[in-house]
Amino acid sequence: MYPSLASQATKSLAESMKLARFALVSLALLLVPTFIAVGPLAAQSVSVYATGLNGPRGLKFGPDGALYVAEAGRGGSTPAASFDCDQVPGPVGPYFGGRTARISKISGAGQRSTVVDGLPSGISSLPSGDTVGAADVAFIDGKLFALLAGGGCSHGNPATPNGVIQVDLIHHAWHYVANLSAFLKANPPANSGPSLDDWEPDGTWYSMIAVNGSLYATEPNHQEVDRVSPTTGAIHRVVDVSGSSSTWVGPTGLVFHGSNFFFGNLAPFPIVPGSASIFKLAPSGSFELLHPGFTTVVGLVFGRNDSLYVLELSAAPGFPTPGAGKIVRVSASGQVQDILTGLVVPTAMTMGPDGALYVSNFGAAPPGLGQILRVQVP
Repeated sequence: MYPSLASQATKSLAESMKLARFALVSLALLLVPTFIAVGPLAAQSVSVYATGLNGPRGLKFGPDGALYVAEAGRGGSTPAASFDCDQVPGPVGPYFGGRTARISKISGAGQRSTVVDGLPSGISSLPSGDTVGAADVAFIDGKLFALLAGGGCSHGNPATPNGVIQVDLIHHAWHYVANLSAFLKANPPANSGPSLDDWEPDGTWYSMIAVNGSLYATEPNHQEVDRVSPTTGAIHRVVDVSGSSSTWVGPTGLVFHGSNFFFGNLAPFPIVPGSASIFKLAPSGSFELLHPGFTTVVGLVFGRNDSLYVLELSAAPGFPTPGAGKIVRVSASGQVQDILTGLVVPTAMTMGPDGALYVSNFGAAPPGLGQILRVQVP
């Protein structure tokens, strides 16, 4: 698939935007062997914490000390094209939907259990079989919330839209808090829409965090960050990046530090190393470029001494390359250092109560290959 996509990449900005979304959603690359990624860190500083996951995406530690992981799933067999609704243009669409996404609990190294399954998942028409499903998780007052990206009619799941759900940890059940598919339809962004050939009517929601009792989620295809009330389900658009920038900036990884949000982006494909950035976003919605020179940013975590850890999907030029993902640290003084290289299409990162970083590795790879790495940083 790469030669044909690459030949189209220079035709227009819209085509480049399409290619960037390919990797973001879930670029299932090659069936490469599972291995522990090691780079600048000593091998003993990196260990495999969990394996056998189906497209691990966002992950957070719960109040019980366990790690909760959102998984994209395997898609399904129900064609979205069989429903009368706006479709994702080819070659990505139509999607095929199913209820194969889930949330897993990792209670210790190698100890995985299912918190809830049967969540909406969609698989694209691409030969690579890109999947979207459960995108991220977050906790508020001990309650678990999850962000859905594989729902909606355009993903072959008309009865289960994209949205924010609350998960019952005791009964392994869930219910909707907010319908994000309906919000996107009723509130289109300023400079995007169905005329773009990469358009996702239900969105490709990516990251979600809890801040001061509210949930904040990024949606890179529509280029926005939104706030969701966990009690009323009310949705408020914090920023529409499409109306504020002349180039495509799709927010992916999101973190809150001090009194501001910070988000990273992928930048258009084919990948140009150094073309992605980190932005500072005020709660009022104004944002500014903070750190340029990064590549395919998919995760952000603040550590000790105001250091910022940046997760990159693939730092190689061209298209995502197995083994080209990495973690970069930016010190409070602005010094940039590679902390770990050799990651395979990683998709998300969080910091544990032990001070180690936990990374969804093989996150944009075929189901079953997904793993969580534990990275003890210096």
